[in-house]
Amino acid sequence: MRPATADDIPAVENVIRARSGWLEERGLPSWRKNAADLARQAENPDGDVWVLADDDGRIIGCTTIQERTPPWGWTEEELNEPAHYLYSTVTDPAYRDMKPGTVMALWAVDQAAQQGCTWVRRGCHFPGLVRYYETQEFKLVHEVQRTHTKVYLMGRRAERVTDMGERFGTLSGPRTSA
Repeated sequence: MRPATADDIPAVENVIRARSGWLEERGLPSWRKNAADLARQAENPDGDVWVLADDDGRIIGCTTIQERTPPWGWTEEELNEPAHYLYSTVTDPAYRDMKPGTVMALWAVDQAAQQGCTWVRRGCHFPGLVRYYETQEFKLVHEVQRTHTKVYLMGRRAERVTDMGERFGTLSGPRTSA
């Protein structure tokens, strides 16, 4: 994991387009129309966009980490707890077997703990993503109606994750199934 830069924009856009194709094949809404705009966030001078690269340097995922939880949907007490907030997490589906989404989530959990945060939080719009994030030990905390969509707000306690290499080994190219 490393901070994204303007040089990463084309690769991030490719990841978003690859994920969009995967979503569209399953009849789910995609980010295709906004892929270029989303990718341009990689040059954010605040440095809150991070990329995950394989051992050859190819970007296989990205996420945004903010040091503030969005104010809507959370209690005042929750908003006063030190937390990082993940959003816009996208991975290249060709690397699915290597669990890049889980790698990024655990990295964020570890980073938050190192920086003295109590929580890592995130939100999503689909029950399928809730189930997926639950496999990463995030818990559903709130369901919030936002205009025309329901948002599922989730959280996981920040903690040191010292066995990333043992869990995931190296990330080197998509695996093909025989």
